Amino acid sequence: MSQDRLYNVLLAPIISEKSTMIGEKHNQVAFRVIQDATKQEVKAAVELLFKVQVDSVQILNRAGKERRFGRTPGRRSDVRKAYVCLKAGQEINFAEGVK
Repeated sequence: MSQDRLYNVLLAPIISEKSTMIGEKHNQVAFRVIQDATKQEVKAAVELLFKVQVDSVQILNRAGKERRFGRTPGRRSDVRKAYVCLKAGQEINFAEGVK
């Protein structure tokens, strides 16, 4: 795995009520990832970017919904998520640099 690839694997953290609840209960963090990301790549990317130790990774694919945009039918894009379980004592704080 090249370092350039690892920098592009994670797209964004998922900040929602569900992801916050999972984070508090199971010490996990949710991320949107690229469509062809593997568990090993996600683990390496999180460890590289956030300097934490990862215990495990679960990945899920959510299919996009059929929607209408005005009069024209369309489709939302598919989303691939990764739930990263951190080792005990590790945490990622996304609000650290915000003032």
